[in-house]
Amino acid sequence: MQHIVTEIIEHMSRSHEQIARVMEAERHVAVRMAQIVHALPDHHPDFGGVSKLMEQSQSVSKSLVSYLNSIAELQEMMAVTLTAVMKELAGEDEE
Repeated sequence: MQHIVTEIIEHMSRSHEQIARVMEAERHVAVRMAQIVHALPDHHPDFGGVSKLMEQSQSVSKSLVSYLNSIAELQEMMAVTLTAVMKELAGEDEE
């Protein structure tokens, strides 16, 4: 049984690593978008009018929120899987 639990932990570790890589890529996109927005001039922007500028700002905000939600989901998923593994290991110790 210990061998099966070890294999499950290894598989979950690889899955979490891949999720972290995806989130890292999302982070780079969000950071770059924020840098672009920060570089925009504060006065008299000519980017298709205020409505277009607001639309782009909302897009950046959505991207940042999406990234933060992904981090929260990863943390929650890791907590759930580690809780299950710890319960399984505690059950083996009692046997």
